[in-house]
Amino acid sequence: MHSTDSAKCQGSKSLAICCLLLHLLLFIRPAVSQTQSPPRYLQNADNNSNNNERLHQILKGSGAGSGATQLNWPQPTKQNNHDIKTELAKLNSTYVYQNAWPANNVKLGAVTAVSFDLAGNVVIFHRVDRVWGQNTFDNMNQFQEKYRGPIRESTVLALEPATGKVQYDWGKNFFYMPHGLTVDPEDNVWLTDVAMHQVFKFPPRGGDGKPVLTLGDAFQPGSGRKFCKPTSVAVLDNGDFFVADGYCNARILKYSREGELILSWGRNSFSGVSYDVAPKNFFAIPHALTLVPELQLLCAADRENGRVQCFSWNNGTFHSQYHNQLIGDRLFSMAYTPAAGGQLVIVNGPAAELGIHPEHYNEVHGFVLSMRSKQLVSKFGPNNLEFQNPHDVAVTADGNEIYVAELNPMRIHKFVHRSLAKPMSLSATKDSSNSAINRAVVMDQATPEAVHHPSGKAILVASLMLLFAGSTFALALIFARRRKRVHARSQIYA
Repeated sequence: MHSTDSAKCQGSKSLAICCLLLHLLLFIRPAVSQTQSPPRYLQNADNNSNNNERLHQILKGSGAGSGATQLNWPQPTKQNNHDIKTELAKLNSTYVYQNAWPANNVKLGAVTAVSFDLAGNVVIFHRVDRVWGQNTFDNMNQFQEKYRGPIRESTVLALEPATGKVQYDWGKNFFYMPHGLTVDPEDNVWLTDVAMHQVFKFPPRGGDGKPVLTLGDAFQPGSGRKFCKPTSVAVLDNGDFFVADGYCNARILKYSREGELILSWGRNSFSGVSYDVAPKNFFAIPHALTLVPELQLLCAADRENGRVQCFSWNNGTFHSQYHNQLIGDRLFSMAYTPAAGGQLVIVNGPAAELGIHPEHYNEVHGFVLSMRSKQLVSKFGPNNLEFQNPHDVAVTADGNEIYVAELNPMRIHKFVHRSLAKPMSLSATKDSSNSAINRAVVMDQATPEAVHHPSGKAILVASLMLLFAGSTFALALIFARRRKRVHARSQIYA
């Protein structure tokens, strides 16, 4: 009988241990999954040489006839994390986030671009259900999802600036992977599609849905008179325009109003970090364009070099560049406003140096930079927090309103200068969770969600708490029964 009781006792111990292990596994595993997200960066060469080769294939534009140039760029002194964090905290927030904008019924995919039409509407370009992932293009920059056909829903939306309600929409059954959008001084709409490797000019509000000018060969990446993943367009008052042929060829081209090539400049070079003394006219993805009319300048967001380069719009001669270590090594877009003597409104991107050197501190914000002093004036973000994956920015001529297009979460954000901002009701505040940043791959990537959904974290935490309580109660019962049996045996053998 003693041996039987011992066996039961050992069984109780084993059961208790199993319950405890089960509890730990159930409690720990979901916590890990909450901090993990689909890989949004290609890994360091030390960890994955194939991915590193893929990274350079993307940036060089293999097969597009424009290889990267290897340079010996001088290494600037990096501020330590504490200095950057401290200096960022000192920057004022001069713009107030408009939580209740746009209207809740506006359904969006990854928002890639934002501009203004002549009526003052906020015009955005979004991808609806499309995602740019690691397998979207092959090593020759050929689009791999042509079989899906064009996006069936409207990709261009015009939002009323006060309420955010949709004023008009168009762009169905035409685009495959939207990227850049610009509305010119005559209200024509210029768009780039990186899957199609083309640039399109549409009449005001899309006209009948057919472009009046098309540049590039559909789904045929290349150089020369072809494009390879063009990113952005800027248009002068006389109708001449510029194209940033971004991801592969890393160049800027100027065309006449009729679409005849006038000149081009830029060379492809990728260093992986930003430099205050980076060579002129070299780009690591010219990602966005803006005009500075007072100085007759065209400025480009040199994305992976973390800087803005400005050139004479007459002949492409280099004029100046703008960089600040607080912005970091990735600068996605900028827009110009003549307010306060001339300012650039800038959005940077997550993870300095493509995730290769995570020790370099990085925060994702909007920044206002004075072109006169080349100093940062202020920063801004949703509810004074960080963005996750901002992609484009637009600012009104008077500098009073800023709009930021974001890939993930799929949002268009509105900010108003604090001198004009009205107090917002707390009940109007939307979810602006500053959860772990989903790191972007070199290419633009976002998850295919079209509307704002409540987070499942609360449900998960509640479930784990109940599980913990149940496991604890079960363990208590096991040990209580064991003590009762031991006490009973002591009575028998006393």
